[in-house]
Amino acid sequence: MSRSRKLMLSSLLAATGFAAHAQAPAPALSSGTLVIVPAYGEVKHANDQVRITFNVEEQDKDKAAAASRVNLKMKQGTDILKRQDPQAILQTRGYYTYPVYPEDQPQPRGNANKPRQPTGWRVGQYLDATTTNLNNLPKTVAAVQSVLGLNGLYFGLSDATSKKLDDQRIAATYQNLTERITSIAHAMGRNVSDAVIDTVDFEGSGNYAQEAAAPKAMMMRAASMSDAAPVEEPSFEPGETTLNMRVVGKVRFK
Repeated sequence: MSRSRKLMLSSLLAATGFAAHAQAPAPALSSGTLVIVPAYGEVKHANDQVRITFNVEEQDKDKAAAASRVNLKMKQGTDILKRQDPQAILQTRGYYTYPVYPEDQPQPRGNANKPRQPTGWRVGQYLDATTTNLNNLPKTVAAVQSVLGLNGLYFGLSDATSKKLDDQRIAATYQNLTERITSIAHAMGRNVSDAVIDTVDFEGSGNYAQEAAAPKAMMMRAASMSDAAPVEEPSFEPGETTLNMRVVGKVRFK
């Protein structure tokens, strides 16, 4: 082989070796590296509690008459609810009395600043019931609806169930953290045994419950008790609740 050919071959091999060396990734220096690892966990459970909101509203020219009908209906509705579901926790709230003015009431001449006179009064009240007796819920609601209006219904988890699920939620979140640490160790070309968890911060662990928006008041027509009639049972689907947790771990590699 001529000298020039040998030189060309040597140059080609040197260039090929340099290219292969340049393409090979350089090993990362991960010793002592601190890695911040976020992780998440969740558990789901069928809802076992419901909060029901009933209301009553009456309108009359006589404020006392309207209030009397509201008071009577609220008492009757409360008594029905206690009979249908003795274990329910009841709370009355939001008693209100508002004057009712005509939509178009022309002011007499010369009395532009004279206050308008109400033509009637609107009186109402709310009743909240919290219960875990979901099997009897349709029958209970229908019975109370013969007197009171159904203003809102919200399913969720009882305190006892939420406490039982807390262990599962923490375990699921920590498992996700360890799985992510394993994946990160493999990506860095390190052994999982080289990873030492420095800090575990379960942040936001109590913020998974979202407050339900306050329901708007529903209007009910004024009616005497003689108008009350049986109500067909409604249908409800309790659904399920998802409890979330977030954790942030600080992991240092040896």
